[in-house]
Amino acid sequence: MPNRATPLRILHLHSTFGTGGKEARAVALMNAFGKGLRHAIVSAEPGATGASAAIDASVEYGFPFGFPPLAGKFSMQRLRKLARAMKDFDLVLTYNWGAMDAAMAHALFAPSMRLPPLVHHEDGFNADEAMRLKPTRNWYRMVALSRASAVVVPSRRLEQVALGTWRQPREKVVRIANGVDTAAYVAAPRPDVLPRVVKHKDEYWVGTMAGLRPVKNLPRLVRAFAPLDELWQLVILGEGPERDAIHAEALRLGVAHRVHMPGHFARPWDAAGLFDIFALSSDSEQFPLSVIEAMAAGVPVAAPAVGDVAEIVAAENAPYIVEAGDEAALSGSLAALAASHSLRRAVGAANRDKARADFDRAGMVAAYARLYARVMGREGFP
Repeated sequence: MPNRATPLRILHLHSTFGTGGKEARAVALMNAFGKGLRHAIVSAEPGATGASAAIDASVEYGFPFGFPPLAGKFSMQRLRKLARAMKDFDLVLTYNWGAMDAAMAHALFAPSMRLPPLVHHEDGFNADEAMRLKPTRNWYRMVALSRASAVVVPSRRLEQVALGTWRQPREKVVRIANGVDTAAYVAAPRPDVLPRVVKHKDEYWVGTMAGLRPVKNLPRLVRAFAPLDELWQLVILGEGPERDAIHAEALRLGVAHRVHMPGHFARPWDAAGLFDIFALSSDSEQFPLSVIEAMAAGVPVAAPAVGDVAEIVAAENAPYIVEAGDEAALSGSLAALAASHSLRRAVGAANRDKARADFDRAGMVAAYARLYARVMGREGFP
């Protein structure tokens, strides 16, 4: 067991460390755990490290130079290199499909190399598996996770996948709901807090916070939003490869003057309260952090019933969660909420109460601390 006077060395192997929900959660945990840990972060997409901007200055972290790439052609030699690179750490944390080769390397070489315990975190699927999981990947996951100490998921849907499709033992699968610092979302935001867009007194905002990726299907949101009155604006916070496609759809529908993409915003607690309606249009989600953030800010949600979204929102919000893929129904939810200020206020208040009761960050941090301590054989973490 490591000396308690020496910082524990934690290796984070991410599919990407860009600006997304799982990265925000990882950073929140790093900040909450504070001193006593030394974090090494590796991204399967080497340039995608934007989430590091939110790591507190007091947290000791770095991006190890020369770490073997997480993605590449399958070979035993490559996996052996990945395994060797894990030896100098006390705990290995892998995240999503992009880090599955590292999990496989651990599965193959953990006994012979005496590798540290590994915990895998699964948050969902990209567009290529949004509608149907790939059988070959399912088999690979099943083998790769065979020596993982735990598989952490945020949603009931992913819990079912891990237990059934990936055949992980019940005692190894741990469901921990995502959480936010709900108190941070109480204050009213400044109307000019975002770059390049200001909220005026005589307008209303449909807003979303998402990576601009195909799985988020943001052109669908533009189409669902387009019939709303001219006083309504659509504000999309995020960055990604779909920016041009979103803009093109707004131009095609003649609403480009009402669709704003100011880019990624690192302080969602300062922005979520600007939205009069929060909206999702994704083909696949599991337990989206952005929905919790909107709820904590007292905002009603219009979204497809993907992942656990229908269970996350308050009962009062349930009528505005529609069948996945039903664009007309999503547009109808937006229209119904847009038509009544009192309705938006009542639904938003119910969401805020549920976020405070069920999804505050303190509970999430405590659950992860208990899990990491258990797999390391420690009484506490760090």
